[in-house]
Amino acid sequence: MSTKELAGKKALVTGATSGIGRSIAVKLAEAGATVYLTGRRAELGKETVALIEQAGGTGHFIVSDVASVDDVRKLAEEVGDVDVLVNNAGIFPFSPTPEQSVDGFQQVFDVNVRGTYFLTAALAPAMVAKGKGSIVNVSSIAAVVGTPVGSVYNASKAAMDALTRSWAIEFGPAGVRVNSVAPGPVATDKALAEAGEVFDAIAKDLPLQRVGQPDEIAEAVLFLASEKASFITGSVITADGGYVAS
Repeated sequence: MSTKELAGKKALVTGATSGIGRSIAVKLAEAGATVYLTGRRAELGKETVALIEQAGGTGHFIVSDVASVDDVRKLAEEVGDVDVLVNNAGIFPFSPTPEQSVDGFQQVFDVNVRGTYFLTAALAPAMVAKGKGSIVNVSSIAAVVGTPVGSVYNASKAAMDALTRSWAIEFGPAGVRVNSVAPGPVATDKALAEAGEVFDAIAKDLPLQRVGQPDEIAEAVLFLASEKASFITGSVITADGGYVAS
């Protein structure tokens, strides 16, 4: 893949202070995009910008909490028109259904679904007006795989994939593509800290015999963001080492 396939493009990546989001922001910048990235933690955001600059790219960090509709509105106004929008911000607290709090339920949907929805609603019209653009939602295989303590998270990711399909139909006639990347188990620092031993067990059962790396998910996002995926819209690309297939 050309390293500058997004030259001259402007991208926005949410939840880019660590993990998969950070890798996506760096990857898009390496491909030539000017990347605006958001998150709640300023110091970590600055670290991501530093990584982008070390790679020879251009990055700008904006503190923003996508759980807040006001923050989403301000973010869209500050960033302005973009060519690529990556809705990556997400939280994944787990709880058995009988123990799920109303506040916790609301927080998951505020971040994972409502933030994605209203940021896209704010930025998509400019893409439609230009007749081009790419929106990539980072969902999860949890959208199609049941788990005993992940009902709320799983439902939120299924909602993201449903939005992907609806927006592909809604914005497609204007030349705007909308797709999802659904990661399986990925070795982010947070995931390893919270469930490292579980990852070892999962890896043995995957067809590829290993868990994924954030950079591998970023490559899938870059592909969908680029013109190499010019005839792909409304799709969910599963990047899970064969988890769902098995």
